[in-house]
Amino acid sequence: MKRTITLVLLLAFLVTMPFLASRFSGGWEFWSLIPPLVAITLAFISKNVVVSLFIGIFSGTYLLALHDGTGLTSVLQAFILMTKEFVRALSDSWNAGIVIQTFTIGGLIALISVMGGTRAIAEKLSRRARSAASAQIYTWLMGIFIFFDDYANLLTVGPIMRPVTDKMKVSREKLAFIIDSTAAPIADIALISTWIGYELGLIKQGYDALGLDVNAYSVFLNTIPYRFYSLLILFFIFVSAKSRRDFGPMLKAERRAYFEGKLVADGATVMSAVDTEKLPVASRDRLRISNALVPVLTLIAGAFAALFYNGYQNILAGDDPALIASVRSAFSFSTLRLCFSAANASIAMTQAAVLASLTAIFMGWRQKIYSLKNAVDAWIKGAGGMVITVTILILAWTLSGVIGKLGTADYLVGIIGGRIPHFLLPAIIFILGALISFATGTSYGTMGILMPLAIPLAYAVSSDPAAMYMSIGAVLSGAIFGDHCSPISDTTILSSMGAACDHIDHVNTQLMYAIPVALISILVCLIPTALGLPVIISLLAGAGSVTALIFVAGKHREEVEAFRV
Repeated sequence: MKRTITLVLLLAFLVTMPFLASRFSGGWEFWSLIPPLVAITLAFISKNVVVSLFIGIFSGTYLLALHDGTGLTSVLQAFILMTKEFVRALSDSWNAGIVIQTFTIGGLIALISVMGGTRAIAEKLSRRARSAASAQIYTWLMGIFIFFDDYANLLTVGPIMRPVTDKMKVSREKLAFIIDSTAAPIADIALISTWIGYELGLIKQGYDALGLDVNAYSVFLNTIPYRFYSLLILFFIFVSAKSRRDFGPMLKAERRAYFEGKLVADGATVMSAVDTEKLPVASRDRLRISNALVPVLTLIAGAFAALFYNGYQNILAGDDPALIASVRSAFSFSTLRLCFSAANASIAMTQAAVLASLTAIFMGWRQKIYSLKNAVDAWIKGAGGMVITVTILILAWTLSGVIGKLGTADYLVGIIGGRIPHFLLPAIIFILGALISFATGTSYGTMGILMPLAIPLAYAVSSDPAAMYMSIGAVLSGAIFGDHCSPISDTTILSSMGAACDHIDHVNTQLMYAIPVALISILVCLIPTALGLPVIISLLAGAGSVTALIFVAGKHREEVEAFRV
């Protein structure tokens, strides 16, 4: 039935395209929404992300081709343009770095598994994590610990904590939610991270457009209390885990895992970096926690060092004498921040992953767990397990590029028109950021599109610094919310992979948690704060509302009678 519906939708789309082409004389307008809507709708209907993204991309290139041709010739032109967009997406240096990083960390995870490091740390944590609640809290804490990069967070925390949460019968959907909803929010508000340089640049650009000279880092710090969604979703994870309460599709998944022992749903398409059960693992008497901790700590320390060095070199190669003098003068927190801001995170993280892999290979070889040949074979098998993840990432990047050419984001931004009441502006910016991020699958792209518009708009409505901070915070947190809900987001995809979860099941369960938290962020925090309520009171009210939501709507998964009903 699902295949029939999908085929009918596709045929209907192709048949109506020539008619739509005649409507383009005034611009793409509403029709620029078709590619992301097609991809997202088909993903939910068919649960096949690869096919859905492919059709979404083709629909976009078909629209571009129709603009200059006819319905018949445009099919061929759309195919040609689509292949060019694939190449463009992969030839981007940032994207290529993420691909290499993903393959490398997949290989690292396999090596740690073969050395027995994953099993050792899982057994150790299992003795401490005596319940599903503590297992989830440990996962949350580890996600907060790896605060400096969301990709490193997603690719590290899930595989390490998965054996622990599996033992405690925590569903893979819940694990995916925890790592997904910790990674980007913590990287977004961290004082030093791979995000901060990009965010500072956007903030500086927005104020420069107004002719205002500000300290972008000071503005960044002042916006943190106004990142309501990011702060509340982190609090939501802790309260839900501690109270052992869930609701909606997540409750169903948790009860399935607890009562039936099924960590994933029947028929689920599991995304995983590597099937560790098919790899030879060190015998129990040779299990060492150090075989997991040392490579992971090498990854973390290597990431810090590589980010600092890469950013330092980029600053020295630049043409800003004051900035160069600043980083050369003396080592300080400011120097560290400046270097992190200027670093190419994809290159630095790849270097750290390679160093961690070499460390793992050497450790296993010295302990005679494997030969160098077997180590390389295990690494290659782990990297190979990432093919499906990389495929989806490339498709998502390609779709993002196509809808960028169609002007989808510009159309959504243009929806805001007329005079906006000052107390509604932050909420409208948050919602618009969420829509763009959901449709494009990128929080970074959304920030880049919306920030240069939001800052001048906020200043025009009210020059109060607090109002400016609130609008900037709304851009950043709204982009993360939309990213959390989008099935075509790269971080959502990586979360499914890290948790070894069905991707659409992860999206469905996370969606029902992200939306209520976003509504609380808007109704309890953003609008009241814009009306003059102190931000600390708004945060406390938001935290109280999140707690009430969990205790009123949530139920314990162990409630047998409720499960039977």
